[in-house]
Order: sequence, then C-alpha cells, then structure tokens
Amino acid sequence: MSFPSSMNAVTLLLFFLFVSVLVCAKKTGDVTELQIGVKHKPATCEVQAHKGDKVKVHYRGKLTDGTVFDSSFERKNPIEFELGAGQVIKGWDQGLLGMCLGEKRKLKIPSRLGYGDQGSQPSIPGGATLIFDTELVGVNGVSLDEEDKTGSEL
Repeated sequence: MSFPSSMNAVTLLLFFLFVSVLVCAKKTGDVTELQIGVKHKPATCEVQAHKGDKVKVHYRGKLTDGTVFDSSFERKNPIEFELGAGQVIKGWDQGLLGMCLGEKRKLKIPSRLGYGDQGSQPSIPGGATLIFDTELVGVNGVSLDEEDKTGSEL
C-alpha cells in the first residue's frame, strides 16, 4: 500500500468514526447546551419570571430514555423557589428566566447544568441529560386562576 492510498484509508476511517459518534450521540438524546422549547405561551404576558422572583413551577422530569424520575403533577404540589438563587439546578435557573405566568416549556438540560458526573442516585445516573416539562403557575404570589389550571397537566 502506498503512502497516498494509506492516507485515504485513514481519512475514510476517521470520517466513519466521526459520523458514528454523531449518530450515537443523536440516538441517546444527550445535549451539550441548554435547549428551551416553548410548548404553550399565553395570549398575553402580564407577569414574567425574573431573577430574584419567588416562582411556583409544576414539572415532570425525565431521562432521555423516557423514564420519569420525578413529577410535581402527580403530587399536585408545584415546587416553589427563588429564581436565580441557586436553589435548583442551573438548567432551571437559566431555562425559566423570562417565562410568562401560564407558559409551558420543555427544557433539555445537559449534565453540567444538572447533576453533573455524580448524578442524584438512585434515580438520576451520573452524566445524565435531563428533560423537564415545566409550567409556570406562580410568580411573587400571583397565581393562575383555578379555571386556568383545569387540564394544565402536560
């Protein structure tokens, strides 16, 4: 085998290796950056979540394989915390900013903005990408009306 043909073979091998890595990463659903998908936005946005606000959020947390590890919907008890104060994972502090009362978002959170390499055993393995279906139901004591909550489960 001559030098130019061996270089072509190496280049071809590296190309297939690169494509294989991309395909595997795509299959697992892992992300490297925070992804925010707006699933529902109210017609008007009179109340918006900002850093320092006390927010109430309903959520369903899943792994990329679809396994649900936690859900406030089933408990009928949204989580309440100060946005941007480090009381929740970084992906939430970043992904909920600017959200309108009644808005629903899907957050895909990379491990580094979630629980990192250590995970949160036993339900969240180390290095896991997390997927959260979220709904903002309260900001600084202002909540959705009871009639707006009907059928609000994601």
